[in-house]
Amino acid sequence: MSVAGIEKETNPYEAMAARFDTAAQKLNLDEGLWRVLRTPNRELIVHFPVGMDDGHLEVFTGFRVQHSIARGPGKGGIRYAPDVSLDEVRALASWMTWKCAVVDIPFGGAKGGVICNPHKMSMGELERMTRRYTSNSSGRRRTCPRPTSTRMNRPWRGSWTPTPCTCARR
Repeated sequence: MSVAGIEKETNPYEAMAARFDTAAQKLNLDEGLWRVLRTPNRELIVHFPVGMDDGHLEVFTGFRVQHSIARGPGKGGIRYAPDVSLDEVRALASWMTWKCAVVDIPFGGAKGGVICNPHKMSMGELERMTRRYTSNSSGRRRTCPRPTSTRMNRPWRGSWTPTPCTCARR
């Protein structure tokens, strides 16, 4: 494998784009439509403070990507990890678009990520961080952020984020 090929495999967005390009070529997709479907509609980077249990303020960095809202509100969770990146969130949002389209549900693709270590945070800190992140990243942009609980291996409360019904009306 060439150096460029290895780089594309280690970068989640480049890996997604390479696979999409292969599929688009096999489908003989119109070049204009190819560019529209390959590119996310919206990307947002937010930096937000959260009060920690010991009283200090910590500033977290979060990402929110709407790949497509053509079929409905952007569906996609929030990944909490120390190594989450904008490229990873872009790829996951794109894959959510394709998953929703393949099973014909009326949602687009979106995804969020916050750079943190959720295993070292209390439930109170996670709640405050989630609430602050969603208030800064979703707004009225037709997106439904939900924590990805399997990534945290900890329970989370759905009341920390807007409900799917609220998101659908946005």
